[in-house]
Amino acid sequence: MRILLLVFLLAVSPAAAHEFWLAPLAYQPAADSRIEAHIVNGEKFEGIKLAYIPRKFKSFVIVHAGRAVPAKSRLGSRPALNQQALGDGLHIIAYQSEADTVNYSKFEKFQKFADHKDFPDIRARHLRRDLPEKNFREVYTRYSKALIGVGSGNGDDVRTGLETELVALDNPYTADLTDGLRVQLFYSGEVRVNAQVELFEKREGEDVSVTYYRTDVHGIATLPVQPGHDYMVDAVVLREPDTKIATESGAVWETLWANLTFSVPEK
Repeated sequence: MRILLLVFLLAVSPAAAHEFWLAPLAYQPAADSRIEAHIVNGEKFEGIKLAYIPRKFKSFVIVHAGRAVPAKSRLGSRPALNQQALGDGLHIIAYQSEADTVNYSKFEKFQKFADHKDFPDIRARHLRRDLPEKNFREVYTRYSKALIGVGSGNGDDVRTGLETELVALDNPYTADLTDGLRVQLFYSGEVRVNAQVELFEKREGEDVSVTYYRTDVHGIATLPVQPGHDYMVDAVVLREPDTKIATESGAVWETLWANLTFSVPEK
């Protein structure tokens, strides 16, 4: 049994299972109900549901009507978020992990990841810095958000201070989304231009689809969405770590992962 568990954990390690997201148990709960969400590490809406462990995150908050409160739970509990709604309207759940690392024994695996996340020049950048092509390390941090439409669902998504962040410019629970839902991508306080945005789309009983978009000069990507579907949006920054982070982690590359989940209600 222990061997099987180890094999399973290796199969969903960060090197193999890229996305990290907040998965609400209900995207549109009643105004007087609790809001609940899993923290999940995996791919295409499938993965390991992680427990509430404060040492694993730097920030975990709920934003509602201009007020931010800590997301609190019992140590080790699942779902990791489980508390009373703060009132009627849109709730923004924002999570920032502590930094973690992954080791690459061969450059090809890192290249595959970089190609997937739209960094085709990574080998040239790697060689230019005279880095080893075997046995090197990446440090990564997750910046995940979820939108929960409590009661009426009224309200707007806002920036929550994450270093890289996806902000929905249209409310998925109340807006007319005939022309799509707009998201704006930020990095270090500025809009991120011409960046890849990955959209995961799920409907019960159907395969998850993945499509790719790019942000415009305002950092905005318009995403086609359909009623009755759940969505996850993902965008990655790949950069050279600063001296402090490189020294502490032993990493030669750093990635910052922005993620946003929401659902579009049936008409």
